[in-house]
Amino acid sequence: MEVYAAMIDRMDQGIGKLIAELKRTGQFENTLILFLQDNGGCAEVMGRAGNKEHPNIDRPEKPAFPVMKPEEFSAAGSVPKQTRDGFPVRMGPKVMPGGPDTYVAYGRGWANVSNTPFREYKHWVHEGGISTPLIAHWPNGIAVKGELRKQPGHLIDIAATCVDLAGAKPGEQPATPLEGKTLVAAFANKPLDRDIFWEHEGNRAIRSGDWKLVAKGPGAQWELYNIATDRTEATDLASKNPEKVSELTAKWEAWGKRTQVLPWIWKPDYSPTGKKDPK
Repeated sequence: MEVYAAMIDRMDQGIGKLIAELKRTGQFENTLILFLQDNGGCAEVMGRAGNKEHPNIDRPEKPAFPVMKPEEFSAAGSVPKQTRDGFPVRMGPKVMPGGPDTYVAYGRGWANVSNTPFREYKHWVHEGGISTPLIAHWPNGIAVKGELRKQPGHLIDIAATCVDLAGAKPGEQPATPLEGKTLVAAFANKPLDRDIFWEHEGNRAIRSGDWKLVAKGPGAQWELYNIATDRTEATDLASKNPEKVSELTAKWEAWGKRTQVLPWIWKPDYSPTGKKDPK
């Protein structure tokens, strides 16, 4: 958490420099700034067991590998065994993360702390895996300042918002219509009136009004929650509301076919943690 806090501090300083430049050039008042965090604490455990090829936790005086070529970066994977300049990547419980030659995921314990009180983590689409605040700052475009908006949005809405505010004509927009919805109405505290869909690594959900239908993995049963009264997804209402489950399931499946999420490419027992999800 010390390193985590340091990263946030460095990011905060970087954003401050951008703000200062916008003010210096007279663009601050009419610039829309959207700031959001990544979704969900990560329960992955990579790097916590140590580097099997180079178990020494101390940084060596000289590189242990040849310097990497640019074309080798993508092939190194998400947890590379070496840095670009040839030093072994240090991992394990006795390594303090943060340096350029370290990789230590903060693990399930800290992910649980980060996500409390919400369920699940990054990869899954329960609230602990998808929820993030969004800060919108635009002095010339948002009349009321310092207020909360409760309309649920999605990451895909950011592109739609930018296209809307830029006044892009149909010929200037992407050939494939954007799935997102402009958030300009929410800035004025007006309803967005839409359903939101998720699919990530076989995990799936739909949010329609206050209702949320969600499941872990393609083979799992749907769960139903009223987010307005049960944001922590503690009480599954699926058995008591079969008609609502059927209604939302049909919407999700229609969306899945239209967007080519279906047919499934994920195995029903797939899990990012390497353990089979319970059915």
